[in-house]
Amino acid sequence: MTNTLSTPTSAPAAPAPRMGASAWGRIAICVVLALPAVVFRLGGFAPNPLVDLLVFGGAVVAASFLLAWAAEAAQKDIAGALAIAILALIAVLPEYAVDLYYAFRSGYDPSYEQFAAANMTGSNRLLLGFGWPLVVVISLLVARRFVRAGSMPPIATKVLELERSARLDVGFLALLAVVAFLIPLIGSIPMWFGFVLLAAFVWYLWRASKVSDGDDDEELPGMAGNIASMPQRARRWTIAALFVVAAAVILSSAEPFADALVQSGSALGIDSYFLVQWLAPLATEAPEFIVAALFALRGMGGAAIGTLIASKVNQWSLLVGSLPIAHVLGGGTTGGLPLDARQVEEFMLTASQTVLGVAIIIALRFHRWSAIALAALFAVQFFVTDTNGRWVLSIVHLVAAAVVFWVHRKDVLPTITAPFRRPSSPAFRD
Repeated sequence: MTNTLSTPTSAPAAPAPRMGASAWGRIAICVVLALPAVVFRLGGFAPNPLVDLLVFGGAVVAASFLLAWAAEAAQKDIAGALAIAILALIAVLPEYAVDLYYAFRSGYDPSYEQFAAANMTGSNRLLLGFGWPLVVVISLLVARRFVRAGSMPPIATKVLELERSARLDVGFLALLAVVAFLIPLIGSIPMWFGFVLLAAFVWYLWRASKVSDGDDDEELPGMAGNIASMPQRARRWTIAALFVVAAAVILSSAEPFADALVQSGSALGIDSYFLVQWLAPLATEAPEFIVAALFALRGMGGAAIGTLIASKVNQWSLLVGSLPIAHVLGGGTTGGLPLDARQVEEFMLTASQTVLGVAIIIALRFHRWSAIALAALFAVQFFVTDTNGRWVLSIVHLVAAAVVFWVHRKDVLPTITAPFRRPSSPAFRD
């Protein structure tokens, strides 16, 4: 009699996911765009400032994309405070490399003192005045699809809700925004102040590592998701290679790119300070904006705005704190980085804009009209260029912030005390 019971056979193992040809093609495009800068740097070529600006600027942008993709994908393998510190340093390398070069050179070349903080104030205001509203508008437009499907309430098309865990970041940003007003009051960034800000950054990393967002398996968007889908060994080697290649390109391109920005301004008859303040941040912030926009397009608006808030914290702590140290290492006095009248004015405008941004998000809700107002005030600064106008615009930011703080007054104390409370506090729970 034949036994009809057969031994169960295991299903064939699913093939390991592989990154598609289109994803490898994007990486190849970035590498090709960076190659001319490597050739120029190794060969000592410097045809003229405009060519240098295009070649080295293109390399910085391309390498910034590689870093952004690798840093996002690395979240699949690395966790903990040390990983957060490493990823934070890597993700901001393009912007920091340019800005710290100006600060370093200002130590032995006083003519570069005016550019030392220009990139920081420009990128900081660009992040809040353009990046935040962009993410909010995209998130609210995408929410319409979910509202029609019945998975979101109608209010989701008007207001973006932030994660409760974002209160920690908002709290740190609020404290840093207040402390930032010391810079225009002092008229410089002293060494001791730089060390205080660096300590605040370390404290922020430590506190952030204790807060769980409760969604560790969240799908990564775009290229980061492609890389994260690779088998473990291949993924780790790919991420490491992207980090090394991108860091090498950025570090080798930062100096000629920064110098080309200054020199091309004179060649084009454009204020060099303007190019340093806005063109460089556009190059270095573009990948971050795209990553945040991808999150928003996938209906993850809270995560998108959260990444940009964290970037603001990094800028006001790690970047600003590093500037006087780079200045001293370049041969400057131990008193710190001096600021001229224009930079004092720029820091005042940047700090006041940050205060308004904190006031808007302190209730962990971002209304569409708030996003429109932020974008409008950001645009106004390009038409109000005189000193008196800039100070008036700063006052407008602060008055508007005072009104919004009053409206959300019940959220002020929980937010500014968030950095000092345990993660188990009700302020961090839904």
